[in-house]
Amino acid sequence: MSAIYEDPQVLAEYLLFHYGRDGQILPTKIAWPEGMYQALDFAVRTTLHFSTQGAGRGLDLGCAVGRSTYEMSRTCSHVTGIDYSQAFVDAANQLREGKSVSYIRRDEGHVATELKAELPQGIDPSKVDFIRGDAMALSADIGGFDRVHAANLICRLTDPARLLARFPDLVNSRGELVLATPCTWLEGFTAPENWPSGETLVWLQDHLSGAFDLVKHADEPFLIRETARKFQWTRSMLTVWRRR
Repeated sequence: MSAIYEDPQVLAEYLLFHYGRDGQILPTKIAWPEGMYQALDFAVRTTLHFSTQGAGRGLDLGCAVGRSTYEMSRTCSHVTGIDYSQAFVDAANQLREGKSVSYIRRDEGHVATELKAELPQGIDPSKVDFIRGDAMALSADIGGFDRVHAANLICRLTDPARLLARFPDLVNSRGELVLATPCTWLEGFTAPENWPSGETLVWLQDHLSGAFDLVKHADEPFLIRETARKFQWTRSMLTVWRRR
């Protein structure tokens, strides 16, 4: 795993990505392209692909600073967020304790703005917990979940097939699995021999179709602001699976 996610600047970018208000990411005085607006609130939008009825236990793998974990808790009785980055987990837990998290938004050069991430409205923090962990080496006694969410994770693992092999045990019967990936396979995270040999969607089907039905296949864009003039706009492939 890369240490990049322990970097304070990367932590700040993810806090803005997860908790920043629209106007903090895209100031209203500028006429931004419509596609940039559509890419906001990714950590919320991916969780909306679960069915609308209530569920029991939820698991958010690669939860980063926790926004999707909190959003899942709106319809799950309890949600566990797991991330490999201690800095990310610490920030998510600070919010869980009712504290705000201060961070710096870089604008340009020495120009920066101090912002605060806060717990989203309507969230019961007692319904979530966050732990540092490796998605490829989850505890054997972690149990089963009615909903599992893993957004922009699998193409950041050294051996993603190990996680795919665990999903049948992690997801309860008739449970739901939401995966999102920009399919940006990079040697810095995953050795080429562990990349899909063809299209990522076909690779997922090969690994999951023995235990899951593919319910939905869609695209979800996301936007990460680096500075006032530099953004990452990316299109993530989202799939929804139901455990047989």
